[in-house]
Amino acid sequence: MRAVSKGTSVLKSGVKRLLGRAGFDIVRSTNNLGGVDDFIPFEATMRAARAAGLSVGDYIDEVMNGTPGATKSTIDELSALGVFAAKPQTVLEIGPGSGRYLEKTLKECSPDRYEIYETAAPWATYLVDTFGVVAQPTAGSSLAPTPDASVDLVQAHKVFNTVPFLGASRYFFEMARVTRPGGRIVFDVMTETCLDPAAVRTWATQGGAGHDSFPAAMPRRTCVDLFATLDCSLEASFVAPMGVGSTEVLVFRKRA
Repeated sequence: MRAVSKGTSVLKSGVKRLLGRAGFDIVRSTNNLGGVDDFIPFEATMRAARAAGLSVGDYIDEVMNGTPGATKSTIDELSALGVFAAKPQTVLEIGPGSGRYLEKTLKECSPDRYEIYETAAPWATYLVDTFGVVAQPTAGSSLAPTPDASVDLVQAHKVFNTVPFLGASRYFFEMARVTRPGGRIVFDVMTETCLDPAAVRTWATQGGAGHDSFPAAMPRRTCVDLFATLDCSLEASFVAPMGVGSTEVLVFRKRA
């Protein structure tokens, strides 16, 4: 992953000033139950991305998160692992937000149906209008509108490190429920793999004072053991950048 250039740093500073004039600050909300609109304001982000001459996804990666290329590297890794080779016909994404992973997923496969569960109404409307996806009604707690065993690929990126333990756990049961036998489940969590003493110090000192609910950690073994009881086995894992630290992407396959 390339380093952020001096030009990008200047751009980042300028965009922050633009957002400041619009009445927004680039910080995460202390509201654990809020949607992506609590994290990434829709109108201001769209304006800032246009002003920066970047796509929304690249703007969020490069400027807001300071992790240029992070989305592409994750999708590339999933592609190399064969996640898209099975040509999933139905994809479901939890918390797509700006759609940066959604957009790159659609470049890797052409599903007949792409469902999203997004609590931030402006972003959900944008994704429906831009990509023709199906926005399911959600209260941020379940995948109730989606039938059992009806989805080939369920994914969530940079979601479960923003919600409390039980909220994430409830979604895990739902993800396994809606996945077809042979289908895959992909998500990232901040596991102990990402939390050596140096990483903990970095998060504690640089991760943003006053936002102690983010990031939320999740034991790796808890995920693996839970999904094993739901007929899902861990197929692969890799570490991806997230803010000042990292997150671990887990790839499960539901037994046929």
